[in-house]
Amino acid sequence: MRLEIVTPEKLVFSDEIDSVVVPGSEGEMGILPAHAPIVSALRPGELHFLQKGEATSLAIGTGFVEVSNDRVSVVTDMALGVGEIDESAVEQAIENARKAMSEKALPEDIAAASLALQKSLAQLHVKRKRRQL
Repeated sequence: MRLEIVTPEKLVFSDEIDSVVVPGSEGEMGILPAHAPIVSALRPGELHFLQKGEATSLAIGTGFVEVSNDRVSVVTDMALGVGEIDESAVEQAIENARKAMSEKALPEDIAAASLALQKSLAQLHVKRKRRQL
């Protein structure tokens, strides 16, 4: 099946794969060839796929996944591979988001800081997981 991952900036990935797991809004969703058609919201987390037996992980943000006709399309606001993640910058972003959440009184400010925290934690998870392998 073909996987396409697109952000507002670029086409991140487009190729044939064996399987993919995406962080759906209701939990992780595994997708294999001949999967039933579906459209689902994505939450920040780890997207990983197998291609010719090799595993690849990306930290992704919010967006949508659409599965149809042996094609998986992921549209997200962030998709970063291990090599693109600066761990010290992510740790600083986590600290800033936590501080903002504790200081802000407006619900929309808290929601924005919470989303930034979720994206940063996804990046840190992907970076540190790869280091442990």
